[in-house]
Amino acid sequence: MDTAEAEDFYLSRFADRERQKPRGESWSEEIRHSAIARFAALGFPTTRDEEWKYTSVAPIVKVPFAPGNGADIDGKCIDDLIETGENRLVFINGHFSDRLSRLGVFPKGVIACGLAAAMSDCRERVEPHWARYADYQGQSFVALNTALMDDGAFLFVPAGAVLDAPVHFLFISSAPDEATVAHPRNLIVLESAGQATVVESYLSFDRTAYFTNAVTEIAVGEGGVLDHYKVQLESDKAFHVATHQAHLARSANFSSHSIALGGALARNDVNAALDGEGGECTLNGLYLTHAQQHVDNHTRIDHVKPQCVSRELYKGIMGGKSRGVFNGKIYVHKAAEKTDARQTNKNLLLSEEAWVDTKPQLEIYNNDVKCSHGSTIGQLDEDALFYLRARGIDPQAAIGLLTRGFAADITGRIKSAPVARWVEKLLTEKIDLLSTDRGKL
Repeated sequence: MDTAEAEDFYLSRFADRERQKPRGESWSEEIRHSAIARFAALGFPTTRDEEWKYTSVAPIVKVPFAPGNGADIDGKCIDDLIETGENRLVFINGHFSDRLSRLGVFPKGVIACGLAAAMSDCRERVEPHWARYADYQGQSFVALNTALMDDGAFLFVPAGAVLDAPVHFLFISSAPDEATVAHPRNLIVLESAGQATVVESYLSFDRTAYFTNAVTEIAVGEGGVLDHYKVQLESDKAFHVATHQAHLARSANFSSHSIALGGALARNDVNAALDGEGGECTLNGLYLTHAQQHVDNHTRIDHVKPQCVSRELYKGIMGGKSRGVFNGKIYVHKAAEKTDARQTNKNLLLSEEAWVDTKPQLEIYNNDVKCSHGSTIGQLDEDALFYLRARGIDPQAAIGLLTRGFAADITGRIKSAPVARWVEKLLTEKIDLLSTDRGKL
């Protein structure tokens, strides 16, 4: 399909949904119609758009992805792959699976369920937040998700409640017969002084082509604390576009850890608005690419109110003929005096054909601030490699050791022990693959 045909294709999908729309969601219809109208007006982004300058979505546009349906997945496969803990919400091709999900005992008032069910059964908890933070007016993929989403995860933590164990949102794609698309939508709401840890992961047991277009909205109330982890482990033929939008109230604390390992083409937008005095935000990211993978990370931190602190560290490791992109912006509004913000992006190239585009940005409209940003691109230290090889370590192992050391600055910041073990295992497998390619040079 060309671009015009692709846009008409998704508009027709919305028309199909209108004829078969689920019951109990009439309150969301006005927003859905507004979103599909914005998608029709915006169209798909192109490399002529500044925010998409280094990433072409042409490979996504040309494929007529069919809607994904629930599939039969063996729960043991999940247990063998990942230690999900006692709380997990599992989605197959974007649809909630009650059979594969499991939940422990929560404090009173906590809600963890599929978003479609929550939109119908506890509208009063969902409506004040759904589609209120992620910008479907200016972002076409967010607009498409808002219009076409079927399901996703919902977590509500009432005032003062503390979740001792992480809640895992696990999205599994299974498309053995045809290329499919899913539009998962997640909503996380923490009321004042609520505390939670959320793991959001995307993976597939098939090495097939499919498209995931995900949106996660996060609202952290006054004094709330959310520790969020995203692990993107899609098929090496898959496409992944995701937007995370967090809204922080007074003295709220939000930390995001994004680990991007899979996908033929992946785009991650992570945004946070510090909309209350004294808020704190941390964005950490690690992206590893090989072969001809393309991973694009866009971040934006809006300092809206005074005396807020943000820290951002993204690190990339590129091998083969792959390409990485980092574009991060810290935006300090006029009223945001006493802002303290730091942004750093570091990249390691393991081959002569690997490439990274990095663009750290500061946009400041208040003089009483303390802000800094920086970016580096480099290769492995040949002296360090020589030192290790002189002590009997083979080239592949030496490269792996140095690469793991580079990544440890991110992995060492993971607070959840089960998540840390899983990420370390995944990184070992990926770095071994990268160091093997590097060792052949």
